[in-house]
Amino acid sequence: MKLILILCLILLFLILCVLSACSPSYSPGASSSNEKKITLTLWYWNRSIDDNLIAKAEKQFPNIQINAQKIGGDFKAKLKTTLAARTGEPDIVALNDWMPELFTSADRFYDLYELGAADLQDQYLEWKWQQGVTPEGKMIAFPMDTGPTALFYRSDLFEQAGLPGDPEEVSTSIRTWGDYMAAGEQLQQKLGSGVFLTDNIGNVYNQVLAQSSALYFKPDGSFIGDQSEAVRHGWQTAVNFHQKQLLANADGWTPEWNAAVNNGKVASFVGAVWMKQVLMEAAPDTAGKWRVARAPEADGNQGGSFLSILKSSKHPKEAFQVLNWLQNPENQLRAYESIALFPSTPSVFDDPAMKKPEPFFGNQATGLVFAESARNVKTVFFGERHPVIHGIMTRRLANIAKQNDNPQTVWAETLHRIERELQR
Repeated sequence: MKLILILCLILLFLILCVLSACSPSYSPGASSSNEKKITLTLWYWNRSIDDNLIAKAEKQFPNIQINAQKIGGDFKAKLKTTLAARTGEPDIVALNDWMPELFTSADRFYDLYELGAADLQDQYLEWKWQQGVTPEGKMIAFPMDTGPTALFYRSDLFEQAGLPGDPEEVSTSIRTWGDYMAAGEQLQQKLGSGVFLTDNIGNVYNQVLAQSSALYFKPDGSFIGDQSEAVRHGWQTAVNFHQKQLLANADGWTPEWNAAVNNGKVASFVGAVWMKQVLMEAAPDTAGKWRVARAPEADGNQGGSFLSILKSSKHPKEAFQVLNWLQNPENQLRAYESIALFPSTPSVFDDPAMKKPEPFFGNQATGLVFAESARNVKTVFFGERHPVIHGIMTRRLANIAKQNDNPQTVWAETLHRIERELQR
């Protein structure tokens, strides 16, 4: 009898265990499947990331809710203010080409190498990848889009001046900045003084530097701008354009620039791929007349963005999964097709999307030109003080073009001004 009672108790215990395992547990305040989601806050600016991709990311990662905040106004200022306040920081943040300014705050960002970025490096352009790595070897910024450069030119004006109009012929005949200046002199001799080769002195200087591998600083922070061959070459080339009267003195992002490219005052300029959209909006009356050739002397890059993960994020692994997915080759190609962000993933450069004829550019497939340019950009170190020093240089150059100041005097004064700035 005792044995039967023991067996009954054991059987009852086993039944209760089975029922407990099979029945859903409940406790006050238990999370539903939706409430188990983690939330990642993403800061970006308009057209820096395709909004449709962000929506697809939530479907790709059903356990993640993305709080995507499109920040208007001065994005950089808001980010720096937020970092200083140490509160309200997003998990993931987009960074523009001013990203090196944040190298001094690298400890506020996750080292993406520690989250697995090294396994993905061979999928991206090496020069773009290295831009997001600090001198100490910490990767704080992941590649997004790029800004490879090329020569935009009016084929009709070139042909009227006796210059080649076909992009391949232009690329072959204008190999150096000297060749480009000679073409400008011929253009003005044939078409008159109302047509200028290019837009402004600052853009010439910017584009020469965009082709270079050594600018103002070494990775150790020492200033080399006064010795840099690239800086001197850029300065002298820009001055030569002014002295040969090849500049329309139309500053970018102004109504004057828009009018100059729309009415034929500016026959060409070297610019980044994103200038296609700017040009189409500024010069609608010239549709079909523009073409794109390789830039004189070398390929370069101007602009392009990155994604970073703040150290304050409580979910860095999940944030990296989202970051990686948004910027994988397939999705970079989607962003190129939807909002014209040029990829940093060379595996997509041979995709049919790059070969589509573009009516504004006379049905030329300009994507092929920019893809070849992107493959040949040099790796260069900028440093956190690059924007300040570069701003001094371009402002002083503008004085030469607009006030006809003496270039040698301005060069000496500029170096003195930079020396004072670096001592601050």
